[in-house]
Amino acid sequence: KMGTNVFYTLPKLPYGYKDLEPFISEAQLTLHHDKHHQAYVTGANTLLEKLDKARKENADIDMKATLKELSFNIGGHLLHSLFWANLAPQGKGGDKPEGLLANAIDKEFGSLERFKKEFTQAAASTEGSGWAALSFCLQTNRPIIMQIEKHNVNVYPMFRILMVLDVWEHAYYLDYQNLRPKFIEAFWNIVNWNEVNNRLVSLLK
Repeated sequence: KMGTNVFYTLPKLPYGYKDLEPFISEAQLTLHHDKHHQAYVTGANTLLEKLDKARKENADIDMKATLKELSFNIGGHLLHSLFWANLAPQGKGGDKPEGLLANAIDKEFGSLERFKKEFTQAAASTEGSGWAALSFCLQTNRPIIMQIEKHNVNVYPMFRILMVLDVWEHAYYLDYQNLRPKFIEAFWNIVNWNEVNNRLVSLLK
């Protein structure tokens, strides 16, 4: 279906709210998914409704401000949707990358340990609120780490994202307070490597 009256929806988690414990608590995950992610879905839909209304009425709106806000909210929705799916209860996502993903990481970074070090540093050093992402460039066939500020700044155009880590305070503050490095360390216990590999396999078909 195309056109107006088509909007974004909050995806269900592929696991229960308690299933990522002890690395992400039920309270933290519930707040993050039900409140923060929902806010980006609502924000994006409100802006789409604003655009639909303006077009219907042939009215003027501030396009610069509207599109900037729309980019922020759509980015928040899509990145969070990727984030939930590249997490899994400990032991259910694979202990380490396999297949195409393992080969790509070894070729680019030399080892899984080096990749994790660089990704961890990218996540820890993100200015303010943002994300660390593993993306893939189809022109060079190289996996490249991307450090995203907010939801939409410093994004490499057209690169496909394979894995993301949310380092906004709302992702970890209940569990880790201001200790972002502790949250990043915990993240490696619940990465769904199978999902990340499947994203790469689908991309290279």
